[in-house]
Amino acid sequence: MNLQRIEELIRELLIEIGEDPNREGLKKTPHRVAQLWSFLSSGYRTDPEAVLNQARFQSHGRDMVIVKNIEFYSLCEHHLLPIIGTCHVGYIPGEHVLGLSKIARLVEMYARRLQIQERLTRQIARAVERASGAAGVGVVIEARHLCMMMRGVQKQHSVTTTSTVLGLFRTDPKTREEFLRLIAPNRENA
Repeated sequence: MNLQRIEELIRELLIEIGEDPNREGLKKTPHRVAQLWSFLSSGYRTDPEAVLNQARFQSHGRDMVIVKNIEFYSLCEHHLLPIIGTCHVGYIPGEHVLGLSKIARLVEMYARRLQIQERLTRQIARAVERASGAAGVGVVIEARHLCMMMRGVQKQHSVTTTSTVLGLFRTDPKTREEFLRLIAPNRENA
């Protein structure tokens, strides 16, 4: 990633929208924005195997594992505006279980790319399936898209929900129902 080139492009953008990149409040903006883009796009330069970093452990059971309420931020690929959401990941281990923090790191890695929510959901599910050899995986994402809130239809309270279910989560209604019940907000999970 060429940060100097990004700084030049941001300077040009500021000029094109009618700003003076040399005024006090904007002098360091090109540098700050280049650093920001390096962070926001870091998922392109991260490998899922590196994220897992030897946090794959032999599985000794087939009980469902759920990590829910994983907060994330991404950017919509259509308008480059933020997507702010929560991800819930469940799986039934196959050969391996994954370190719990690594599931959150996989979410973060894929979110740090230009995204559409549907693809993000699938990418996370497939990565968990590959890494664990899971018998089943379920991923549900609930997110607010600033491209819908700040422009266009300007619907401030809209929430988009996407899900991907693989393996037993797709073929066994009881498994899917257990997952959905356990991630549901404001319910007794008995």
